[in-house]
Amino acid sequence: MPIRREHRFFYPIDWPQLSIAIRFGRANGRCEVCGRPHGRIVYHLGDGRWWDDDTASWRDGRGRRVRVTGTTDVLGRVRTTRVILAAAHRDHDTANNAAANLAAFCQRRHMIHDRPEHRRRRLRTLFRRKALGDLFGGPYPDPWC
Repeated sequence: MPIRREHRFFYPIDWPQLSIAIRFGRANGRCEVCGRPHGRIVYHLGDGRWWDDDTASWRDGRGRRVRVTGTTDVLGRVRTTRVILAAAHRDHDTANNAAANLAAFCQRRHMIHDRPEHRRRRLRTLFRRKALGDLFGGPYPDPWC
């Protein structure tokens, strides 16, 4: 996952090498939570369950084998995605690059892990836009009128 230009200053110079060591050295090219393999296209149901070609079984969002049963049409819900691994900071502190603090996550797990931070940034951006609107454009009109 690319690092935004304004956040690059917070990462060490050797971040690309550190990321490769975590993703492919320690995690062997698989997500450390769900086990999805890097670079492959996997079939998934959109709720975390995905098809593992290596074991010919369905797995859940934690990498455990599950049985997909029921009367629902499974093949009608199957989607595909290419798995890309990223190195993530478990505590969201980019200065803490200890091996125990870094994890190899697929894009799904990385988004779930970063959800509180993304929500915080979104609210901060909305607050800033509203404040600028109040400052320069006056109060917002009532949307229900």
